[in-house]
Amino acid sequence: MPTVAFHTLGCKVNFYDTEAIWRRFEAAGYKQVPFEERADVYVVNTCTVTNTGDRKSRQMIRRAVRTNPEATVAVTGCYAQIRPDEVAAIAGVDLVVGNDRKTQIVELVEAVRREQDPIRSVGNILKTRTFEEMDVPSFTDRTRASLKIQDGCNNFCTFCIIPYARGLIRSRKPEQVVAQARKLAKAGYREIILTGIHTGGYGADLDGYRLAHLIRDLEQIEEVYRLRISSIEASEIDEELIAVLHASKKVCPHLHIPLQAGHDAVLKRMNRHYRVADYADKVRRLREALPGLAVTSDVIVGFPGETDEQFEATYRLVQDLAFSQLHVFPYSPRTGTPAARFPDQVDAAVKEARTARMIDLSAQLTAAYAAGWRSRLVEVIPEEPYHLPEHGAEPGQGPDGAAGFWLMGHTDTYLKVAFPVPTGVSPEQLTGEVVRVRLERTGSEFQYGTLDSQVTFADGADVAPTLAVGQNG
Repeated sequence: MPTVAFHTLGCKVNFYDTEAIWRRFEAAGYKQVPFEERADVYVVNTCTVTNTGDRKSRQMIRRAVRTNPEATVAVTGCYAQIRPDEVAAIAGVDLVVGNDRKTQIVELVEAVRREQDPIRSVGNILKTRTFEEMDVPSFTDRTRASLKIQDGCNNFCTFCIIPYARGLIRSRKPEQVVAQARKLAKAGYREIILTGIHTGGYGADLDGYRLAHLIRDLEQIEEVYRLRISSIEASEIDEELIAVLHASKKVCPHLHIPLQAGHDAVLKRMNRHYRVADYADKVRRLREALPGLAVTSDVIVGFPGETDEQFEATYRLVQDLAFSQLHVFPYSPRTGTPAARFPDQVDAAVKEARTARMIDLSAQLTAAYAAGWRSRLVEVIPEEPYHLPEHGAEPGQGPDGAAGFWLMGHTDTYLKVAFPVPTGVSPEQLTGEVVRVRLERTGSEFQYGTLDSQVTFADGADVAPTLAVGQNG
């Protein structure tokens, strides 16, 4: 049985694509082995969102070649799409596959192994108009399921290379999305994450069918417990979507809405398709419709030309909007994007200081949001053993030496929760299922609580009487 190993860099969409590619290799009779081991085939799914992504991609390609110089090395993903000649020139690379041709990768690998000639299969992705359908019935070592609903982006932000790496928006057919969601729910996944390069743009290439309609259809699948929208642009939140979210019993009360900057002049230079007042109004209306909603966001610090005054405006807006968490990115020039050529690049030391302030603010906001849930019951899907390696702890070891085996997972509002597993209950019984936890300690990173009850059970699992639903209220 031939062996294949994978390494994935970058975003959740890349991880979904790698899983889909693995399923095709599996159907062709391959066995998967860890990337660090010798394999007959290595697949490196690359990232190009920053110049650092390119560098890390090259490092992993070379690592595969060193591990087994006789192996067939296939490279796909965004770096392969943007710089196919550069990738093909790396010694040991046998196959370069574009982002819209991943369904062909097994056949191309077989052709390389048979003919012993390298192949480069990369075209102009901006001309691609159809979604590349790839079935993923289950995920390796994952307790929450991603469901890719679209690919590509039409926005062309001045800092971003992704439209050139992923192409324009291509939406998955609604019937395919619904069928995939039903399959994942029946396989036991309690949370399905709707994901894509530009998730909120779903349906822009369909005839009058948008994300709101898709959510309404997914809501009807009985087996689906909860749905999460991975990310959505403020410009794509309209009254119809707000109404659908308000009525939903299954969509998580958590939305990730990228802000990037809190000053109109900076947003204009970024070519973002909203202004500060529009963004703030969308967040206000969402919170009116969804009390307790958690809103997380992205902020780019030190964009070219960002003055101290403009940064302070962003800082104050983030405070006022009270996000529950921020992803903070110091601006990094990406070769090939307009912003990389902009004048007035911000000094690295200034970016570092602003980034530190924004990260500290994010921690304060998370702690403040989490404090509102203290002493309350929350629903958590345990994902893995609680682990703080920086503290020298072993996986499953409780905080500050607390006794028992500990699990961690996320609430529907995306708070990270850890709790001890009661004596006599196996962690495996709880992992991947929905449980209720009463929060006792909250903070800026982890929230800590005690298990109250188990809500869902795997098919055929023995239901522990001590964990009956509603046992403690």
